Amino acid sequence: MVTLGCPKNVVDAEEIAGALQARGHRLDARAHNGDIVVVHTCGFVRDAQEESVNAVLQAVEDKRAGRCRRVVVTGCLAQRFADALRDAIPEVDGFVGTGSTDRAAEVIASVEHAEAPLLQVERRPRHVWQATPTRALSTPPWTAYLKIGEGCGHRCSFCAIPAIRGPHVSKPFEAVLAEARHLAGQGVKELNVVSQDSTQYGYDLGRRSQLAPLLRELARLPGIRWVRALYCYPSRLTLDVIEAIVGTPGVCAYVDLPLQHADEGVLRAMRRPGSGQAYLRLIRRIRRANPDACIRTTFITGFPGETEEAFASLQRFVETAEFDRVGVFAYSTEEGTPAARLPGRPSAKEAERRREALLQMQRDISLDRNRRWVGRELEMLVESVRPLAVSQGRRQGRLLRGRTFRDAPEIDGAVEAAAAWGEPGDFVTVRVERAGPYDLFGRASAPVGRSRAARPSPSISPAADDVTPDGSGFVTIGFM
Repeated sequence: MVTLGCPKNVVDAEEIAGALQARGHRLDARAHNGDIVVVHTCGFVRDAQEESVNAVLQAVEDKRAGRCRRVVVTGCLAQRFADALRDAIPEVDGFVGTGSTDRAAEVIASVEHAEAPLLQVERRPRHVWQATPTRALSTPPWTAYLKIGEGCGHRCSFCAIPAIRGPHVSKPFEAVLAEARHLAGQGVKELNVVSQDSTQYGYDLGRRSQLAPLLRELARLPGIRWVRALYCYPSRLTLDVIEAIVGTPGVCAYVDLPLQHADEGVLRAMRRPGSGQAYLRLIRRIRRANPDACIRTTFITGFPGETEEAFASLQRFVETAEFDRVGVFAYSTEEGTPAARLPGRPSAKEAERRREALLQMQRDISLDRNRRWVGRELEMLVESVRPLAVSQGRRQGRLLRGRTFRDAPEIDGAVEAAAAWGEPGDFVTVRVERAGPYDLFGRASAPVGRSRAARPSPSISPAADDVTPDGSGFVTIGFM
């Protein structure tokens, strides 16, 4: 099983894999060993679509060469382009859309004996939550994503997610807690809460946003040390949610706030709420509540109607806001979205130039933000260890690499620390000695106790990285 896409897609793939295991199937990380290859696709932007199609074509080539017998395509690309894919790649044996994730295991099992390609795609998808926690985790054993909502209730002009994944559907409160307890029982210490808009959680359950009480409950679970909320919509980041994120022991003071732009004209064309000034007031409110809170955002350059003046406005906003880290993406026209029909789109070359200029500006800001943490201690979750040096055949310590509570997995930077001990999955205390624009460097001074103490005034250091090394953000998962 190969998975491409965002953390929400990762959870879907893990649920499908868990359901397959429950049916008695064995999952193997090596596609050449499989009877059936499942390609769980992303269809959000053009680059993701191309990567997904290439993965499908590779699986089909393996089928032709006799290295597997069946190929099934699941996920966003199957939902969005199933008919076109079936015509273009007839060797695929089955397609399962996002609205049929709960039936994916059934379809995958059925293709072994099917005489014609199977198509399980709801034209108007609406997510159905799994009744029991059946996920086969693909993340390191100490961390997991926890999806609390599916679909989206917003109508941003550039985004195809509502068409691909349907309307927003919150996972029932007790079901989320039950899954979190199950993950904690498997040894997970860090929960990364995800949804297309996490602040929308609970609105469709007949009440206002339930994100704040949910975060507080998750942080109380035995065995869970960190809870991090991702994807918070700016217009729904209420005072209660802010306080829950930046002031609750066990909840990471990490505010993931995708703003997309700051120029009012561009925001209106994007069908996004707010303005640059409103966003600055929100940022000031967060930093008054907790000066050490890490704030991350994303922007789009080259959107239709983004003039040089509009881009200059965005640059001034970024300079004033002083985000801890920023991701920037050049606009990609998406078929079927309102933005695809808008005039005044800058060239792809110009959009990329603006992207690079904004990232370069943010690099200096990130470096300045990181330097504020030199000389301070922070808690780090160790994710990898390697020998620091070897002398006369003996190891002279080790180099630990990991994340602070300000660093989301696969997104942000890291901390490297010299130590005499420490294993992946441990929490250690690190004193920061040097800062780069993306990573921090220091020395581990002590292990962190297994029982969570009351969190002091936050002294966790940021390690910032604007984009993943290849700029894609896509991950490949092997199940074994």
